Amino acid sequence: MKFFFYLMLASSYLVLTSCKKEKTDTIQPGDKGELVLKFDNVVGGSNLQLNTGFYTNANGQRFNITMFNYYVSNISLIHTNGTKYTLPRDSSYFLIREEDATTHNIRLRNIPAGDYRGVEFVIGVDSVKCASPASERTGVLDPAGAGAGMYWSWNSGYIFVKMEGTSDVAGSADKKFRFHIGGFGGYSSATINNIKFTTLLAPGSDLAKVRKNKPSAPAIHILADASNLMNGGSNINLTTNHTVMFNPFSVNIAANYQSMFSIDHIHND
Repeated sequence: MKFFFYLMLASSYLVLTSCKKEKTDTIQPGDKGELVLKFDNVVGGSNLQLNTGFYTNANGQRFNITMFNYYVSNISLIHTNGTKYTLPRDSSYFLIREEDATTHNIRLRNIPAGDYRGVEFVIGVDSVKCASPASERTGVLDPAGAGAGMYWSWNSGYIFVKMEGTSDVAGSADKKFRFHIGGFGGYSSATINNIKFTTLLAPGSDLAKVRKNKPSAPAIHILADASNLMNGGSNINLTTNHTVMFNPFSVNIAANYQSMFSIDHIHND
């Protein structure tokens, strides 16, 4: 009798858990959920440590990083069926600051339920928003607010990626290097355009399963490798190119950082 009782109890538990799983995994028309993009800044295979970490670039030059900030915008999620869901533009501007951990996780709401295998976004701020009236550039785009330090008042444009640090070989008097990379193509005449676009796909069979009323949102873990600003198609020499801002050489660093992002993994718990 006891064996029969425990057998029935176990069977009931399996039925209940199966039903619960089926219920939470079922997608109904119009269902929406949440998804988190987690940005983890690294240097090569090491975690980025501001001020205290020391690294070596492809030219064999030792350096540390004191600041690392970048904009991501115009986010689209890539569904397993090949379609894309693009976030409303005005809700799709984010500023990641390494020094502020609260900026590392982007929570996306009202995402159509489904299975997503990747993400696309602009590295920087698109030209339309760059040229918009100041009243339309709020939140992280407000140079006097959350966007402080990421806008050139003298050049009327955003700094898309900003990295600063020190190196014994830097050619500057203070032994510092400064990469402030921006440029959206210009208002009335053509100028430098360093807006970059990236497409990231999850490794293997990893999927972000967005569901309605899910207890915890799935998370896509994205690595941003700061060393890519120095290493890539152009290996940057800190002795001769220690300060790069709005000048022609900036296109080399922008071309490098286009490939600095990758998806490390996805988890759904």
